[in-house]
Amino acid sequence: MKSLVVIPTYNEADNIGVVSAAVLGLPSSDIELLIVDDNSPDGTGRMADELADASNGRMHVLHRPGKSGLGRAYVAGFTWALDQGGYNAVVEMDADLSHDPAAIPQLLAEVSHADLVIGSRYLNGISVINWPLRRIMLSLGANEYVRRITGMPVHDATSGFRVYTARALRAIDIESVHSNGYSFQVEMTYRASISGCRIVESPIVFTERRAGHSKMSKSVIFESAMMPWRLRFQHRAISKLVRAIEPA
Repeated sequence: MKSLVVIPTYNEADNIGVVSAAVLGLPSSDIELLIVDDNSPDGTGRMADELADASNGRMHVLHRPGKSGLGRAYVAGFTWALDQGGYNAVVEMDADLSHDPAAIPQLLAEVSHADLVIGSRYLNGISVINWPLRRIMLSLGANEYVRRITGMPVHDATSGFRVYTARALRAIDIESVHSNGYSFQVEMTYRASISGCRIVESPIVFTERRAGHSKMSKSVIFESAMMPWRLRFQHRAISKLVRAIEPA
């Protein structure tokens, strides 16, 4: 099964070499890597180009003109994967090594019976390393908030370590997704759910980033809080419209 790992980057010069080596060092030669760089001032994009040149065609780089959010970077990467064709599955993960590349084969193995595989931090208890208690409680609370409002039976809808099949990405209609940050993960999960995609969760261990700085902002937090309500009301409105135009 040919797979593509999509990693967005912005000022990840300290991590790009390690994470790319870990992904390309996985046992399967059918796993390729796409770096989506937002014109990083620290030279991450240039470093990625050099690594790609030495990868025998297994690493690719997509350069964007500037920073416009994590969600937009993933949409660009997913669109690139679909346009290229030939990829059965697309993995999304962070560049900061909070997601262990060694877990990728485990997630890909679940694709045989799922359209979306979520690497869950909360499937079997709490699998988070180096987070303060308040951040763990915030994350748990956010996921409970999402479950209650959307009705999705998912433990970790905000996880950014996951696998989509190409079929799932087409069903989601990724070009119409405009959210960013954690709300992007929620919206993608919700769209997959209402599109009839089968969603499974697979336990992972999440480790706080080892280098660089978090990109979270107040605007990202606000969008994340509002997203479950927006999805709920949009879906209700569409459902009412469909029922209204259906023949009696």
